[in-house]
Amino acid sequence: MRTLDVLVLAMALALAGWRWRAPAWRPRMRYGAVVLAALLAAVTVGVRVLPAVPTLPAPDGPYALGTTVFRWTDDRRDEPHTADTTDRRSVIAQLWYPAARHGDARDRARLPYIDGTHRLPPRVSGLPAFLLRRHDAIDSHAAASAPLLHRERPWPVVIFSPGYGAPRAWYTGLATRLASRGFVVVTVDHPFESGVTQLPSGAVVGTQELFPPGPRDRVAYMVRQQRVRTDDIRFVIDQLQRVVPRSPVMHAGAIDTTHVAVIGHSFGGAVSAMVMSEDPRVVAAANIDGTPYGDLPQRQLTRPFLLLQSDLAESPHGPFFHNGNGALLARMTAPGYRYEIARANHFSFTDAPLFLAAPGRWLLAQVIGGARGAAETHRVTADLLAAFLAGPLTGAPADLAAVAAAHEGVVGRAVRR
Repeated sequence: MRTLDVLVLAMALALAGWRWRAPAWRPRMRYGAVVLAALLAAVTVGVRVLPAVPTLPAPDGPYALGTTVFRWTDDRRDEPHTADTTDRRSVIAQLWYPAARHGDARDRARLPYIDGTHRLPPRVSGLPAFLLRRHDAIDSHAAASAPLLHRERPWPVVIFSPGYGAPRAWYTGLATRLASRGFVVVTVDHPFESGVTQLPSGAVVGTQELFPPGPRDRVAYMVRQQRVRTDDIRFVIDQLQRVVPRSPVMHAGAIDTTHVAVIGHSFGGAVSAMVMSEDPRVVAAANIDGTPYGDLPQRQLTRPFLLLQSDLAESPHGPFFHNGNGALLARMTAPGYRYEIARANHFSFTDAPLFLAAPGRWLLAQVIGGARGAAETHRVTADLLAAFLAGPLTGAPADLAAVAAAHEGVVGRAVRR
């Protein structure tokens, strides 16, 4: 039996034990305990839980993809996560975009899936670094530095902010699916909050939270981080206007940087609403399973907003999520939408479940839910986002309700038209 497979099962068993203490989960855990024991026996005779190299499903839109990374420093801002007052704030942006169709995958130049390959911190978003040892070989299905596909009108731009502590890499599956539908998707790393980031200097850093002296106030910290992320994304929009058009992969007028959308998962989803409330260049925002902090729920959104959430039976969230998002939607003066994806949990929007082999993914779904699977959740999410963003970004007519109805288990409605 492979040591790593046993370790993964042990982690799942520990998670099952923690869940067992919650009465609402006991029926699931009784079943889960039997499943875990059965799979442990299966692994003993050779069933793999971890693949040699995780596989991301190929994007299913009509466009082949290119990708490139920018590492920028904002000289106007201090880095709040370090004690050195001379440190300036850096932001990492990876572009995923339609490109000319490339040849055989074996001949395609690739960028590393995750920053800091072979120099990772001991833990990345809670996972031991050795579990990611082969992630440099993951194929993102995008050609490194391929020229942007030329067309007469500019490509629409969507900026994506990850969940708290998660590297941008863990949203590659979702980002590439959306980009393959005809968007330039910009995934952002927020250094020292992300699980791992390679700074412009070349240094690789992990999560590094810096609290002021005194008792730790987690909510106040998240309010501060919401401000930091908002400023990060506004800086990215600035750089998309100033720097990217002069890059080798772009050409003048190739992307529309005056009308962009901001979307994100978890904490990044909440930040999307905050950025739109402050920056007139943002014409639409989508929050995927995110909880707003501070005064954000009291703000009035004047441009289209989508709240896309996982199955509430599997990701029940809490009052901050429900009350905050409810208040945002209630105060809107623009079209607002709320949809829920059945059998998807909070982590289904990330690549993380795909880091396991099929037996491991099945096991994980028995323990914490998410039986729809990451690949299918990404496909449904990309379809819904593409339909929602079409109007604000391209002016093309789109029927979000019809797209939702075409997918089993997607329920919701427009809360304001």
